[in-house]
Amino acid sequence: MMMRRPEEECGIFGVFNHPEASNLTYLGLYALQHRGQESCGIVSSDGSTLHAHKSMGLVADVFGNPEIFKTLPGRSAIGHVRYSTTGSSVIKNVQPINVDYSRGSIAIAHNGNIVNAQIIKDELEAYGSIFQTTMDTEIIVHLLATSKQNSLLDRITDALTRIQGAYCLLFLTESRMVAVRDPNGFRPLCLGRQGSAYVVASESCALDLIDAEFIREIEPGEVIVIDKNGLTSFFPLKKVQPTPCIFEFVYFARPDSHIFGKNVYQVRKEQGRQLAREHKVDADIVIPIPDSGVPAALGYAEESGIPFELGLIRNHYVGRTFIEPQQAIRHFGVKIKLNPVREVLKGKRVVVIDDSIVRGTTSRKIVKMIRNAGAAEVHVRISSPPTSYPCYYGIDTPNRKELISSSHSIDEIRRYITADSLGYLSEEGLMSTVGAENAGFCTACFTGGYPVKFPRLMDQDEPQMGLFEKETAEQ
Repeated sequence: MMMRRPEEECGIFGVFNHPEASNLTYLGLYALQHRGQESCGIVSSDGSTLHAHKSMGLVADVFGNPEIFKTLPGRSAIGHVRYSTTGSSVIKNVQPINVDYSRGSIAIAHNGNIVNAQIIKDELEAYGSIFQTTMDTEIIVHLLATSKQNSLLDRITDALTRIQGAYCLLFLTESRMVAVRDPNGFRPLCLGRQGSAYVVASESCALDLIDAEFIREIEPGEVIVIDKNGLTSFFPLKKVQPTPCIFEFVYFARPDSHIFGKNVYQVRKEQGRQLAREHKVDADIVIPIPDSGVPAALGYAEESGIPFELGLIRNHYVGRTFIEPQQAIRHFGVKIKLNPVREVLKGKRVVVIDDSIVRGTTSRKIVKMIRNAGAAEVHVRISSPPTSYPCYYGIDTPNRKELISSSHSIDEIRRYITADSLGYLSEEGLMSTVGAENAGFCTACFTGGYPVKFPRLMDQDEPQMGLFEKETAEQ
């Protein structure tokens, strides 16, 4: 089994008015691959017809044949990379969704999660709608098709007034592209320009790859329409206090991206510095869990004065699945991805920096691996508060009973993962790294305070007690 972490649902990318729109979209998706590795797709417009190519797999595999781009002509395109949180991982759920209906053709790419999706779906099916996928995104298609409004903007606005939750959306028709960010601004979305073309992307790192100029972030609640007349911005939805996801800074976004007004790398490095202020320890080296722990580990090392080392090396060529040998190898799933450098670790008091602990099983295996490599002490430091609640806004986290911090104290977790000490960054410390002016971040995964309420609680399970007691016997 692979190392289990929270997964981001999707990344979206769109280009309007460029002669190589589909090729640029492919490159943009390549830069956003970290946001979803199950499937990907591109829909292009040649001005009169929409063309699509999508499949299960990584971007480089799905679009590895240059001949594919001949089937995606036109000066506009939108693309999508997906990790499923709503709907199963099958070909029918690959985005963008593209349909023909009474008002023409339209394609939709969605990043996020609609929390009232099931209620709307039940209503639509009661009036005869037939759904082809199990994704919440398809609900938007049906809302557009059944809207009584005439213009595309009004139909989109009509649909948006019905849905609740997290959504960044790209719509593509024969003649225009529309970008939408939900009023809470849970997920990042930015606007750029490449020559005379406009570009929209989940993260700014995708703009960098195609040499596009970063214009600005699309604001929470903003709807942007791009057509032959240029760009027009609207704010048709009720204004609320934005609550962008703090975990984008902790783990999901690429370190070279600029989101929510900050550079991700600098924020993560400051998280490490703050972690060192809050949880000092006498040690010989600081090592990260690669790759997400590297910036925080650098910050911890700088603030503490303890040397930074690469004590674990990551194999970057591990796919999503692999065949395990018939003769069992202990901790195989972790070992295939990470390998300790014994010469760095032997006899050392080691501070290990990671971004989060979810179930605790992977952390436990890593600590034991470091000890087996000869470390004298292992001190674990986490650059975020304990993750005690699931996310309902587009991140695939386990339900609450599977989150170890929901039912166990920090000292119980320390003993379970077999560390000499364990320290988490405080919520106040985390917020200080993004600036006091950004106090409106969503921290529901730490606090259980959900900024958008659901029609009914999606996760009724109480935290599962006894995980520590059940598995400690393995020590």
